[in-house]
Amino acid sequence: MILAGDAGATKTELSLYEHVQGKLKPIASEKFSSCDFKNPGEMIRKFLKERSEVIDSACIGIPGPVVNGKVRPTNLPWELDEKNLSVKLNIPLFKLANDLECLATAVNVISENDLIKISPESIYADNLQNKVILAPGTGLGQAGLIYTESGYKIVANEGGHADFAPSDETETELLIYLREKFGHVSYERIASGSGILNIYEFLKSEKKYAVSGELAGRLKSEDPAAVISDEGISGRSLICEKTMDIFVSVLGAQAGNMVLNYKATGGVYLGGGIPIKIIKKLKEGGFIKSFLNKGRLRYLPEASPVYVIKNESAGTFGAAVIASEL
Repeated sequence: MILAGDAGATKTELSLYEHVQGKLKPIASEKFSSCDFKNPGEMIRKFLKERSEVIDSACIGIPGPVVNGKVRPTNLPWELDEKNLSVKLNIPLFKLANDLECLATAVNVISENDLIKISPESIYADNLQNKVILAPGTGLGQAGLIYTESGYKIVANEGGHADFAPSDETETELLIYLREKFGHVSYERIASGSGILNIYEFLKSEKKYAVSGELAGRLKSEDPAAVISDEGISGRSLICEKTMDIFVSVLGAQAGNMVLNYKATGGVYLGGGIPIKIIKKLKEGGFIKSFLNKGRLRYLPEASPVYVIKNESAGTFGAAVIASEL
């Protein structure tokens, strides 16, 4: 039996998988609020409490760099050690992996039915080339898949924390605003769930847009990023619509940067909790315009198709694949 998990700053999904006719089949799954637990060990115990299955191997995807089996997640107050978890949970084979490593692993095995293409037809598209993944959720996860003759080698990175580069006057003003607030301004400060709120607060500070009482009330009682996204995509709020325009533009620019960094003409994959919820906005054109805006190297992103991963459990499935190979 295999235990797989995808931990995020907001929620964590845990699942049990077993091999059925050579394929991994999920037999149980549950989602937890990450902040309700001091560490994933407590969460795993709760998940397994009423179950009798013997776990042979496990892999948990964690948002942060894993070094020698240890990790301190970027947006979670956890300190994890896979050896300690193995002993305490009595799971002989236990691996902590970067969450984007898990998602990238899934990209290699999920079907076309799990993908939505949002880019125009790529003239030079070739699947046997490097690929990249961006996952805007609470943070901005990234990974590359390097093509080799023996298959793809996955390279997780922390490029979401790289310096943000504005592309127009509004983004320059946004950079100045966020620099005063945070000091260092990364792409994650904008192209993420928390980034959506940062953009909104910046636009609000300019006092160019009206904020209705209904919107103000929703922002206080609901998840702000989800509210802004909903109001912006529906067109009910101009300030929220502008917020989402900036969000998809910056995400598109960083996706294009990733293509240049990895020469990733094999494809760009957008995962995480946000892209599938804003698919309408991603298809409007602002994302692709920024994605292609690479000057003399424009032909590289032009050659790379862009997909949204619509299977929200893809990261957990990728973790199961890794666990099955331990």
